[in-house]
Amino acid sequence: MNFPKRRNIQEDLRQKLVIVGSRNPIKISCTDAAFHQSFVGSFLVEGLNVSSDVSQQPFGDEETYQGAYNRAKNSKNVFPEADYWVGIEGGINRVDGEMEAYAWVVVMDKSGKVGKSKTSTFFLPKAIVELVDGGMELGEADDKVFDRNNSKQGNGAVGILTNGALDRKEYYQQAVVLALIPFIKSEHYPV
Repeated sequence: MNFPKRRNIQEDLRQKLVIVGSRNPIKISCTDAAFHQSFVGSFLVEGLNVSSDVSQQPFGDEETYQGAYNRAKNSKNVFPEADYWVGIEGGINRVDGEMEAYAWVVVMDKSGKVGKSKTSTFFLPKAIVELVDGGMELGEADDKVFDRNNSKQGNGAVGILTNGALDRKEYYQQAVVLALIPFIKSEHYPV
């Protein structure tokens, strides 16, 4: 006879620790909101300065994904006592002569399960593309073109270009929720 798996009530009630592989307040805030939106329970979300081990401005899906994966993995290596580790990495790519921007999200847990997702994409204006092509990181190019300061820790390109209709936190939060699907529906995503 198959009995239902006995749940550990104390484990369910314990506050879970989530480490984000960045000290960027937007990445920490969107992760916090996504975990609280996706699960019942209490989560403490903290940022940790770790390397992405990729270029300062990742180019293409492969490098951008690798940066997000490395941020989650390096966070786990530095702080293995946590329950979850999250990496978020913004990148750019060329499509038909234009430049698109997006981010990859990777979430890991103690069991070895990995969830991943990518944000929607949007295309950058020519003035920003020229600066990025000249070697400038996207956040710096945003600041220069739109006369801002440290926009990547604020609304970012997506917030600036949509006049705030979609801010960077909302943009990343949706992708974090999607990366949590293997944990939300864990019975369908065995390790």
